[in-house]
Amino acid sequence: MKLRNTFLLVLLLIVYVPVTFAQKGINWSEDGLYYTKVKDGNIVKIDPKTESETVIVKKEQLTPAGASKALWPQSYAYSSDKTKLLIFTNTAKVWRYKTRGDYWVLNLANSELHQVGKSAPSQSLMFAKFSPDGKQVAYVSEHNLFSEDVSSGVARKLTLDGTRKMINGTFDWVYEEEFGCRDGFRWSPDSKRIAFWQVDATRIRDYYMLNTTDSVYSRVIPVEYPKTGDAPSPVKIGVVSLSNQVIRWMKIEGDPQQNYLPRMEWSGTDELVVQQLDRRQQESKLIYCNATDGNSRTFWAENDEAWVDLNVAEPSGDPSGWTWINNGQDFLWVSEKDGWRHIYKISRDGKSVTLLTKGNYDIGAIRGIDETNNYIYFTASPSNATQLYLYRVRINNPSKQFKEEAELVSNAKLKGTHNYDISPRAKYAFHSFSNHNTAMVAEWISLPENKPLNSSKSIMNMVKTDPAINVEYMQVVTEDNIILDAWMNKPKNFDATKKYPIVFYVYGEPATTTTDDVYGNHDNFLYGGDMSTDGYIQVALDNRGTPALKGAAWRKAIYRKNGTINIRDMAMGAKKIIESNNFIDKDRVAVWGWSGGGSSTLNLLFQYPDIFKTGVSIAPVTNLLYYDNIYTERYMGLPQENMESYINGSPVTHAKNLKGNLLLIHGSGDDNVHFSNAEALVNELVKYNKQFEFMEYPNRTHSINEGPGTSKHLQTLYTNFIKKNCPPGAK
Repeated sequence: MKLRNTFLLVLLLIVYVPVTFAQKGINWSEDGLYYTKVKDGNIVKIDPKTESETVIVKKEQLTPAGASKALWPQSYAYSSDKTKLLIFTNTAKVWRYKTRGDYWVLNLANSELHQVGKSAPSQSLMFAKFSPDGKQVAYVSEHNLFSEDVSSGVARKLTLDGTRKMINGTFDWVYEEEFGCRDGFRWSPDSKRIAFWQVDATRIRDYYMLNTTDSVYSRVIPVEYPKTGDAPSPVKIGVVSLSNQVIRWMKIEGDPQQNYLPRMEWSGTDELVVQQLDRRQQESKLIYCNATDGNSRTFWAENDEAWVDLNVAEPSGDPSGWTWINNGQDFLWVSEKDGWRHIYKISRDGKSVTLLTKGNYDIGAIRGIDETNNYIYFTASPSNATQLYLYRVRINNPSKQFKEEAELVSNAKLKGTHNYDISPRAKYAFHSFSNHNTAMVAEWISLPENKPLNSSKSIMNMVKTDPAINVEYMQVVTEDNIILDAWMNKPKNFDATKKYPIVFYVYGEPATTTTDDVYGNHDNFLYGGDMSTDGYIQVALDNRGTPALKGAAWRKAIYRKNGTINIRDMAMGAKKIIESNNFIDKDRVAVWGWSGGGSSTLNLLFQYPDIFKTGVSIAPVTNLLYYDNIYTERYMGLPQENMESYINGSPVTHAKNLKGNLLLIHGSGDDNVHFSNAEALVNELVKYNKQFEFMEYPNRTHSINEGPGTSKHLQTLYTNFIKKNCPPGAK
């Protein structure tokens, strides 16, 4: 349910930040002294200090023999000795991202270029990577794991049982969507073995999508999709030896159909470290596995009465990698076990645990590690959860901190959101800043000095406030004495003596927030035109249960109450805003959202019809039993134990209460929030003779942007409905 709610942030990154930095981040060198990017078909090396560019791979070197044009790399990686380059190109999507395509190896010494996996179908290779010694390339193709000798091109099939539902070296839909797991294999440090996940989805029922437009006869598209209440796919970890292709399966305690294995990395030449979550995601165990005999032992565990978050450096990022420090004697771990999201240093044996970020505040994400200068860099915002700043603490000897427990690195005068892409070894960083009325600006800085590399291009010299933006940040105290962060974007030429329509943008679930103080976050990206010019007040607020940096109690208040407590918070917040401002027209109150926000929109319309008069719900979950097990059971518990809460939190339960104007929108090809959600709600509304408007977009996915004219049509549909049912302008 998360996809659409990152749309605006991704759009801003693409607009304001060089394309190389968007989504994937900067392609830093291992030593962190330079980065590379594709420019004019060449691969160039850039020194952030001087901004000088050097072509290191010419596009002529990227042109296969007999081809008329060069390969265009989506990504690339060097072998450990820097003599070869592995190039990923001709890519295709697997669910959300382009993780399938073709791979080529370029010998940098003689410019020879050859394709990896030539006998495999085109665009079928995934996650190819050099072995640590650079002699082999391993990859996944058609659900099996392969290794290929770089010199001879001879490939070996390391797994033999791969099918659509027996998945080796990558993951099924739900692991990718909810755990961020995609790349499912790891080379051993000595290049002799490969550890990999195997997902057995054979017991998971298919959800059948129906393609009715691409041929005369309809075509069934099956997706293995475990609905909430269904036991997870059994997952196990194997280690395959390249010398004899024998697979040793790790002996991990617990029923594999009642546990998840979301993280696995090598912790030594002959040892793996694995994270195991129980099905309810209330217990997290860290386990060492012997790669030779498969024996395992738990060395660290934590529990929570609600859920334990998956440990990742970035809250919604890729969970690959393990943050070893002090020559592998310790590792960093993020936990909420004391009620706040904190960074801990844990010894390899799990016996020594040191809290590094002390205080009643949450860290946002680990951004960089500088062992030479004894720093760990992370984002946080102890006093304002809508903003974000860079801090640092000492890794070792944390008792010898500065006067404050954590040192603020960002400029305290720049109030808003600071983002950093920090180089390996934390020598340089790309720093960007914006807030609600300051467009994004960026600079290169040196660390640990925190000084711009070019003083004439420092952020302080580029910051420009836009006086035309009339956004007000506020905190709203509801009648339940809950304090909600909110913002209000007033119309142009605002006159407090008149009455204006108000449009609330909502999400409301644990996947994202709507009140971040960043530029461009306060205008409706789906509206065809300028809502401020047209005379609308726009508002967003964040309820309990959203992932704001306000403590675990705030985030976990939604446990077993999704669809009730979060909806009441939003409704009471909206009520307070409306009643406190005489310039708001109580008869022209609209709400809209996408995905989880679409679900919230429906619940607000149905549960609080006297407040919300008009709503646009896009791709909503209408019945909590229809969504996947990992996400839903994490926040709601098992339906077998909590069915009443599932019923109370589902919009379809309250559809009979609709009084206002509803536009329901869904793509029939949505593999995330299935189209059956829309059909179930339609049936319920029809049952009670509730009149509404409904738009199906054939074969469109959760983002509803495929096909010519789709985005424009959606924008026009949305805009016309809002203008018709919540007329613009002052009265």
